[in-house]
Amino acid sequence: MSSRHLLPRLFRVRPTITTTLHPPHASCIPSSARTFTSRRSYKSPQATKARYRTGPFSWKAGLLFLLSGGLLIQYFRHERERLERKRIAEQAKGVGKPKVGGQFHLRDMFGKEVDEGTYKGRYVLVYFGFTHCPDICPEELDKMAEMLDLVQKQVGNVVTPLFITCDPARDTPPVLREYLSEFHPKIIGLTGTYEQIKSVCKAYRVYFSTPPVIKPGQDYLVDHSIYFYLMDPEGDFVEALGRQHTPQAAADLITGHIKDWKKPLKDDADLYATVPTARAVTTREHAAAK
Repeated sequence: MSSRHLLPRLFRVRPTITTTLHPPHASCIPSSARTFTSRRSYKSPQATKARYRTGPFSWKAGLLFLLSGGLLIQYFRHERERLERKRIAEQAKGVGKPKVGGQFHLRDMFGKEVDEGTYKGRYVLVYFGFTHCPDICPEELDKMAEMLDLVQKQVGNVVTPLFITCDPARDTPPVLREYLSEFHPKIIGLTGTYEQIKSVCKAYRVYFSTPPVIKPGQDYLVDHSIYFYLMDPEGDFVEALGRQHTPQAAADLITGHIKDWKKPLKDDADLYATVPTARAVTTREHAAAK
């Protein structure tokens, strides 16, 4: 084919198709899109302001913030009390010779020879008094019994209570056994010679005014310090509890120290294994026998 026949084909104009686009009918738009468009179209400025009126925090966020703050305050308060108990315990131990407590050799109310090692591995609550005390000792022993019950409810039976007499001439093992049974079954009475009692009172910094020599039938008065001494399972002094402490406050302090202790504690069953089955001699019978 010649070139003159090709030129008309190259420059031949092809017909074009013109399409006009019209917006789609509402029926063709999905319902979700129509709803969204409607919402955006009809939201007023007042509605927008009301939505963000509370700012970035909701009432749920505020409640969560308050609860978290309360828990943090409680945690830091607990830690502060724990560190204070630890400071008191470490300060009480001193350096070298202990400030309160130490070696002693006595006899318990069951007639058994005991020393400071007998009660190691347990917390010990020590009180000094005498069975002929008219009012102070009974009040403090009632307080001691209440403290023991409160501590037992919180941490179990892990405290051994000791009552060391300041009047060894009259407070024999049978007398102590009968006297202390009126207050609490766990309280153990300790006695000894005058020199032994004098030595243990000196170790615990306890003042007492018992005469060293007692004549038969002699009547006398005994004066002594009024404190409870808490000793840890290693025999170290922890804290002194005075008359200003209520039973609940004292029990809380003791419980706090026990919870801070990380080592295992011994059972106290062996301390009561030597309880005699015979009837205890009463104070009146003991005095008549003399």
